[in-house]
Amino acid sequence: MLAVELHTHSVHSNDGQNTVEELLEAARAANLDGLAITDHNEFAPSRRAADLAEEYGLIGIAGMEISTAAGHLLGLGIDHRIERGLGFRETVARVHDAGGIAVVPHPFQELRKGVLGTIPREELTAADAIEVYNSRLLTGRANRQADQLAEANGMSKTAGSDAHVAEMVGQARTLVGTDERTSEGILDTIRDGRTTVQGRRTPYRITLRQAAGSATRQARELF
Repeated sequence: MLAVELHTHSVHSNDGQNTVEELLEAARAANLDGLAITDHNEFAPSRRAADLAEEYGLIGIAGMEISTAAGHLLGLGIDHRIERGLGFRETVARVHDAGGIAVVPHPFQELRKGVLGTIPREELTAADAIEVYNSRLLTGRANRQADQLAEANGMSKTAGSDAHVAEMVGQARTLVGTDERTSEGILDTIRDGRTTVQGRRTPYRITLRQAAGSATRQARELF
């Protein structure tokens, strides 16, 4: 079984604070097996991280967090940048065409562009998995709702720290039921639903710092 971190942000997300190399080092220090850097609407940094990952003893998973017309979507294992602003189903299709899997992050958190504020629940089944544990939580209710949604629809479950600072990498991790140490092996196992999740809450002091960064990024997106 492999422990992977599937939701992190580098300085290329505007609200991220650490370099690709610093996130890779943090993942190694956290005893992770794999790491995906999922910058907002940027792909090149994650591709570079995936190429560098072996030097850190890690499996690199190229990906990005895509701003769809409905909200955020993680594209993992893709081979090129996916255009932002498309409909939810169209974006999922583009992720699949790019060789990846589509994961719905923080679906019930509307203030963080969770998709369930804009699309019906049945549309979620177009994706491959739901992030049922996101470390940036207040009460945990949104995570519980996400877990219940995944159970009701028979969908694979993932976890992610949603780290915007290196010290939070590995705060949440997806345990993948395979010993195949490749990106493809990890993604296939997630697609098949052979995962369990572990997670810890991001400390409030860091949550507030990350929230301020997110507000800055969203303000920039308006112009």
